[in-house]
Amino acid sequence: MEAFKIRGQKPLKGRIKAAGAKNGITKMLVASLLSNERCIFSNVPNISEVEMTLNFCSEIGMEVTWDRKSGKMEAITKEIKSSYIPLHFSGANRIPILTMGALLGRTRQSIVVPTVGGCKIGKRPVDFHIMALEKLGAKVEERVIKKECSYYAHAKEGLEGAIIKFPFPSVMATENAILAACRAKGKTVIQNAAIEPEVIDLILFLQKLGAIIHVDVNRQIHIEETKKFYEVEHTVLTDRIEAASFGMAAISTKGRVFVEGAKQSHLIIFLNKLRAINGGFSVKNDGIEFYYQGPLKGGLHLETGVHPGFLTDWQQPFVTLLTQAHGTSVIHETVYENRFGYIKILKEMGADVELFTQCLGEKPCRFAAQNYQHSLIVKGPTPFKGMSIEVPDLRAGFAYVMAALLAKEISTLTGLHYLDRGYETLELKLNALGADIERIELKEKEASPKKEPFALHLSPAS
Repeated sequence: MEAFKIRGQKPLKGRIKAAGAKNGITKMLVASLLSNERCIFSNVPNISEVEMTLNFCSEIGMEVTWDRKSGKMEAITKEIKSSYIPLHFSGANRIPILTMGALLGRTRQSIVVPTVGGCKIGKRPVDFHIMALEKLGAKVEERVIKKECSYYAHAKEGLEGAIIKFPFPSVMATENAILAACRAKGKTVIQNAAIEPEVIDLILFLQKLGAIIHVDVNRQIHIEETKKFYEVEHTVLTDRIEAASFGMAAISTKGRVFVEGAKQSHLIIFLNKLRAINGGFSVKNDGIEFYYQGPLKGGLHLETGVHPGFLTDWQQPFVTLLTQAHGTSVIHETVYENRFGYIKILKEMGADVELFTQCLGEKPCRFAAQNYQHSLIVKGPTPFKGMSIEVPDLRAGFAYVMAALLAKEISTLTGLHYLDRGYETLELKLNALGADIERIELKEKEASPKKEPFALHLSPAS
């Protein structure tokens, strides 16, 4: 079993390049299934989430060449060889659900996808996906095969444009609806749509591919039936989660790190919150430099939300950052009801954090009066101690890495498959900044008990 061995209390200093966005390239690979044209991608991150996506796309018929070192990838799906995604992909990640939108207009066969997977951070129901696809004329049902749940979808009469209104601006449901609408006859309007930078990047990719699509005011997206597809060259946008993560790690360790490729326009509210606690940053033409400029101050009130709000994936490392700030701060999580599961370990490491079921925000959220611990109060500064930790999910994993970088003692982190899903060569980047972290092989008796990760079906892509 692989693990990180981290010796803390070393300020991070230097320069790194942020990788391409995990939540960008994986969606665009699925979107490329809409056509039989070649798609050429640059700035592709070398992470396991991309590998997993390629695995099931190759089952469908995608042919891929991937130069991992340069970040270049070419993908083409000349024909749909299968519209069935094997059940061994069940729980691998959440991306397979998007193949319904991508394939419904390209094949009259039934599309079969396994249930949604990914990090265990709260419920991720697919009812918004199903509602949107059914509005466009698809038939969707849930079936059980070999004790595993799958979703069946088909549109034997084709898809028809429609008005789709989401009760909540779900990112993946918006993306699924967009993909299906590209091949639906007539016009489609998506109301209360997600407008995250990754969604906009997907829209830009689709426009290059041939889609007639634009974003209107009040979270409306308009799509017309795509008549002709074209070959595409597209550079994946920088991962704003990784960029912010390294920024927080730099400030918490009292260091100074320049993150090449970090985009101010993607980090506006995050940068505002940094400045509110006296975190230093300087925006340059080719990135953002993050630095410690003096004692951090608490007194912050922060609520997560959909874009342009504070991204829920920034919340975990930000809480770790706030443990180093003088004073008390309040966090209200409004996106996922179970995103504070990582707090138990942070408290064992030394954090002063209390959880609450009440909405400690300006207004009640959809988890009000549901007995979910979705608010917290954090006090600082507090020292951290090293310990053996099992990473439970991707973003909590980085919060633990940050805590380990602050601890006096050595920390050992297992569950690295979660971190590898979203952070490209994490230990190499951290070591280049002065951290002392190594990837080691633990004997079974040294590792904390945990469930085995899913088995990867390796892609034939180079």
